[in-house]
Amino acid sequence: DPAGRLTLTPAEVIRLCDRRTGLGADGILRAVRCTADPEATAMTEAEWFMDYRNPDGSRGAMCGNGLRLLARYLVDAGHHQPGTFLIATRAGVRQVHVPSAGPVTINMGQPLLPGTSGIQVTAAGHTWPATHVDMGNPHAVVFLEDLRLAGDLRTAPTVTPAAAYPHGTTIEFVTAPSPHHLELRVHERGVGETRACGTGACAAVAAARAHHPHPPLAAHYTADLPGGRLHIAVRPDGAMELTGPAVITAQGTVRLTLHPTDQPGALRHPPEGTTPRGGQMATSCG
Repeated sequence: DPAGRLTLTPAEVIRLCDRRTGLGADGILRAVRCTADPEATAMTEAEWFMDYRNPDGSRGAMCGNGLRLLARYLVDAGHHQPGTFLIATRAGVRQVHVPSAGPVTINMGQPLLPGTSGIQVTAAGHTWPATHVDMGNPHAVVFLEDLRLAGDLRTAPTVTPAAAYPHGTTIEFVTAPSPHHLELRVHERGVGETRACGTGACAAVAAARAHHPHPPLAAHYTADLPGGRLHIAVRPDGAMELTGPAVITAQGTVRLTLHPTDQPGALRHPPEGTTPRGGQMATSCG
């Protein structure tokens, strides 16, 4: 949506993300030029804005895998040349590096550990202490001896105290086969268990380093999730670089059923006998 013509409602997001009646997705990414979206007009250093929507229709601030996928789409669709450039998100501007082919790397910035103590996560009848990590979105990281202890995760784990996460949180269940190798299962806010989570992988690395008495100033980590492997490099300044695959698997046009509205920039029903305008959709994995 380069010119910002589309008003995407929560109902439309929910419909598109539904795995039985829609395309099926863990979220919707709308690519819009910063100059065309009120949320991004102040981020003048970037050309494109990632309007990320959770599958429950709410707006998301940051998505590590999503940002890689959006960057790959912009290059593959001819909207941007391969190389290093900036993309705006609700969590701030992020640098991405997109080669002509192959994995995409993004600078995730420095993780924040708010220091909230006493956080606990309960799942499958067990309760464990958790570490609060902010990667532009909130995370509660739990370290386990065996990922199976988290259960089937069909029921959302509970987090206490609830005041620590007033808008909910993504929860990582983590094992550490070695100091620089992590394995994760993730229950994502607004999604359920997800096969991959870039910010979650970075949050797990941040929590592991927080528990280490003397973590190296710079280091490389590998994070394995059900959907694949991610690589996290911690720079000397503490910022994290996330590298992983981003593959466009299908593309097409979808009809949107928005009702007519007087809001500027809304997508309206076309007159009878005309071709409806639609949004270009690319489905991706990463």
